[in-house]
Order: sequence, then structure tokens, then C-alpha cells
Amino acid sequence: MRNFTELDMYLFGQATNYDIFRKMGAHPAKDEDGKKGIFFDVWAPHAKAVAVIGDFNGWNETSHMMERLSPTDMGIWELFTPDAKEGSLYKYLIYTEDGRKLYKADPFATTSEVRPETASKVYDITGFKWTDSAWMKKRAAADPYYEQPMAIYEVHPGSWKRHPGREDEGFYTYREFADALVEYVTDMGYTHVELMGISEYPFDGSWGYQVTGYYAPTSRYGDPKDFMYLVNTLHKKGIGVILDWVPAHFPRDAHGLADFDGQALYEYADPKKGEHPDWGTKIFDTGRHEVKNFLIGSAINWIEEYHIDGLRVDAVASMLYLDYGKEDGQWVANKYGGNENLDSIEFFKHINTLITGRYKGVVMIAEESTAWPRVTGPAKEDGLNFSYKWNMGWMHDFLDYMKLDPYFRKDNHNKMTFAMSYNEYEKYILVISHDEVVHLKCSMINKMPGLEGDKFKNLKAGYAFMMGHPGKKLLFMGQDFAQYQEWSEERELDWYLLDNPDNRAINDWMRDLLDIYHKYPAMYELDTSWKGFEWINANDNYRSIFSFVRKSKNGKKNLMFVINFTPMPYEDYRVGVPENKKLKLILNSDDPKFGGEDSKRKVQYTPQKMECDGKDYSIAFPLLPYQVAVFTY
Repeated sequence: MRNFTELDMYLFGQATNYDIFRKMGAHPAKDEDGKKGIFFDVWAPHAKAVAVIGDFNGWNETSHMMERLSPTDMGIWELFTPDAKEGSLYKYLIYTEDGRKLYKADPFATTSEVRPETASKVYDITGFKWTDSAWMKKRAAADPYYEQPMAIYEVHPGSWKRHPGREDEGFYTYREFADALVEYVTDMGYTHVELMGISEYPFDGSWGYQVTGYYAPTSRYGDPKDFMYLVNTLHKKGIGVILDWVPAHFPRDAHGLADFDGQALYEYADPKKGEHPDWGTKIFDTGRHEVKNFLIGSAINWIEEYHIDGLRVDAVASMLYLDYGKEDGQWVANKYGGNENLDSIEFFKHINTLITGRYKGVVMIAEESTAWPRVTGPAKEDGLNFSYKWNMGWMHDFLDYMKLDPYFRKDNHNKMTFAMSYNEYEKYILVISHDEVVHLKCSMINKMPGLEGDKFKNLKAGYAFMMGHPGKKLLFMGQDFAQYQEWSEERELDWYLLDNPDNRAINDWMRDLLDIYHKYPAMYELDTSWKGFEWINANDNYRSIFSFVRKSKNGKKNLMFVINFTPMPYEDYRVGVPENKKLKLILNSDDPKFGGEDSKRKVQYTPQKMECDGKDYSIAFPLLPYQVAVFTY
């Protein structure tokens, strides 16, 4: 009786065994006599011998030796035992060629002990009753996906909310988190959540970016079916789920992937290729087919077994460049003498083409911080075939501008307009992520200049500019109610701030912006085309006022934004309008419900035949300090 067949081996060696997670690891089965037990399978080609040790055998190091399957050069080891059962704790004991014994967690484990313990746990993930068929059907029909709204709420489950006063750190379980999160996200109007720190990891301070379990939801918050409940709950309310996924590197922890069978296996053997000097981590050898299959299998596992709707791929630039974070002498050029990692380029083309082709509506998102060309371009045109790319350039320019004293903004006007000059080259997501509100970078509200009142007005203006600008959106938790503290994984968000009128006003402002984002197709239909965007005045740098239009495909319910980024008022501000159509003011940042005093503002505006901003028609209205005015026509 054999679990891992010769065909499985062949496909694994070609990086095309897309069901690898159903064969590797620990799986309930029956032998020829119908006796129940567990199949264990592990890849360890350099090992002299391998044993399964666990609580089911008293951690005996010789009682459950594994068989090396033929052909032996593949290095697959297998054992069927009736002694293990669901819930059993286990590790692989690797006997190395040089006489060492390594105690390794299962790379394909579906769950594990709660950290700091490191054993894997036998778990049968089949049998969960999914009730999200309506969502899955809708997702598959979302073509073209790029014409749909996408407003992502980035969240770290362990620090979103906690139960106070508990010795277990007060983490919400996946199920508790699901019920609370879905209420908040649907109330606000986000379309997706992006979850940090789900793949199993040992060190809380890594936030989940140093992974040891690429197939396992972290046991901090519950078991795999609890995580399924979270995804299912969000789907039933129409919320998509994106997972942070980290194929760029992995930690050196003794129980993890590093030197797994006594030698470099998952990582490049040459330390100049296989190690990140700055991060102290190992780099996956994406040129090795079995490693590539391990990563591809991880992605498929999350999508098939957990119904994940997209993967945000972390640190893509570090995979693309051989010299990323390295000095001269610390890296090895490719065969052409360049710094491009040819293995990773091929890996991205393979996985992105596979995932987006096989699972309609699932997205692959690159966190890519350089000017690498065609990140979202098709593979047939030498692109990497990602669905979206984080627009890190926009983010840096935007934050640099927003942090300035308004007096100096006139000299930095281009920071807010530059992104439109390259907007058509990629499919972008505009991001204000966790990375921008940690490590003394300040929270969003504390990046803003001025005294308390001006800070809140600046933030409202900034969020309106972000929401109005072409590109999908992502905002990190806590920033939509102007949390003062920087984010920390060690505590929950400061939810009590919602009792403060200023913080509540920011929360209401974001809710209304998201409501407009949903209601008006002009806000998302033509994100990647100049057909969907027009500057009214991109050059009013002296007054630091931006005016622009977002257009729908059918030309109806277009939107015009006017945003004042200084404390200067204008009693009769005039702005050109594209058409001689009546305009309706649908959003005013100085409305009393957002903490303003502009309670008698006119709502309907009829254009006058008066040239302004190169347009034949224009309207005039009082523009207050830091005011945002959004019109529809």
C-alpha cells in the first residue's frame, strides 16, 4: 500500500503536482485491511533516515521509522501507522548523513501546537460545511474584475480587539473575530479584508512575516475549521478575503525549513543567494522544482481548502533582484551577468498564470516597491501576470505631501499629481498599510501638520484625495478612526476613541467616502484608463487646491472633486466644469455631521457660461480651509 505514487513523484519533480498538499504531510487513511491510521509523507532527499516521533509513541526515536520510496533519488519518505490519530502531536526526526539528529515540524502540516511549542498536529480538514456558494458563484463571474469596486481593510487579528484581563493574552478566536469583524466591515462599506499573520509563525513580533507553516492557519486563534468559519462568515456578507502570503523568505528556527534534512533544501545552497543579510532569513530556491511546487501548493491550498479570494505576495522586489539588500560581494549575478533572479521571474509567471487562470475571480497582488516593468502585464508579453500591484510610489509621495506644513505644499504640488503620469502602466492598489504606522513613523493622524483641529481636517482631505484617485484602495485598521498611537501587535486598537467627536467624525467621513465609492461606478470602473479621469486643474500649486473628475463608462453620475489643502478660505472659489450640466453637492467635509460648521451649504449648482480652468462653463462656491467638496453631474 502506497500513498505517494510514482506519478506524484514525477509531477512533484516538474513543479506541477497541484494536489501536493493532499499527499504530503499527515492524512487519515485506511490500510488494505480497512484499519484506520495516518499516512505520513515528507521530502528529505539528503537524509540518511527519517522517523516519525510524537505523543502517540512517547516520542520514541526508533519505533516508527519511515520508508524511502522508490525511486529513492526523489527523497520521499513514507509511513502508515494505526498508532497515530487525529489530534496526535508529531515531528519528523531527521537522521543526517553526518550523524546529527534534527527535530523538524512538518512543512505540510495543517495545524500545530500553540507557540512557543512547535510540534505539528494531525488534523482532518475535510468535512466543514461551507455555505458561501452564492459568493463563490459571484466571484467566478466577476469578469472583468478590474471594473469592480475594491476597498480593502487590512487587519491583524491578534491586535484588532482583545478580551481584557485574561492570562492567555485575550486573543479573539477565529469565530469571535469573524462575528465582530463582519459587523464592522459591512457597516463601514469595505469590500475586502486583508488578513495579516495567518500562516503559522513562531514569533509574534514578526507579525506573521517569518512563516514556518505555509499550509497551516496559526493556532493562536483556533483550529483550521475555525478559520474556515471566519472566511465563510465574511463571504456570506459579501466580503472578500485576501491573505498575506510570504514566499520570499523564511526564518532559521530549528524546527522549521532551514537546512531541513541536514543540508540546504528549501533554500539556495550558496549563502550569497540563499540568505538575506538584513533580515537574517533564508531565501527560497525557486529554481528547484520541488520548492516551487511547495510554494504553488501552498497558494492552491489556501484557495481550494479555505476559499481565499486572493493572495497579497509580500516582498516581491526581494525575490526579483539578486542584490536586494546586499552589498557588492554578497550576491551572485545571473548567467547573463545581471541582477535579475531568473528563477523567481519564471516562478511568478507560472504561479500567477496558473492561479488567475484556474480560479476565476481570485487575485494575485504584488507588494513590489521598484520600477520593475509589467508586473501586472501578461506573461505572454514578458509580464509577471499579477492581478494588481501596490502603488508604493503613490504612497510615498502622498505621505510626504500630507506631512508638510501647508505653507510648503505649493512647492511639492507634483507629489500629488505624478502618479497619474504612470497610472496606465500597471493595475494599481493605493495603499496605506501597517508598514506606514509603525516604527516611529507615527499614526496617520499624527503625520498631519497643525494643531488638533487642523490635523483632523488634513486627514479628511487626504482620505478624500486617496478615495477619488484612480486605483483600488487599502487602509490599515485603526486609521479609519484616526488612532493616535502607532500600531503594535501587543495591544488592541484604541476603540474608546470612537467616543471622541473628532475621531467619530473621521470614522463617519470614511464610511461616507466608502458609500460613495460603492454607489458611483465612476469611482472604480475605469481605474486604469484616462477615459475615467480628468484633471480640471492640476497646476493650482500656489493655492494647493486640486480639482479633478472621475467618469463612468456610460457618462452618467460622474463625480467632480475639489480639495483645498491649505487653511486659506475662498469666498467665491470658481472651478471649471466639463459639461453644461447641473451639479449636486453630495459630500462636504465641513458638514456638521463630520464636525464642521457649514450647515447652510447650497446643494444644487447651475454652471455659468464663464471660462475657467480651460472650460467654457464653471461654478463658484465658498471653499473653506481644508475643505473637500464632491459633486455629481
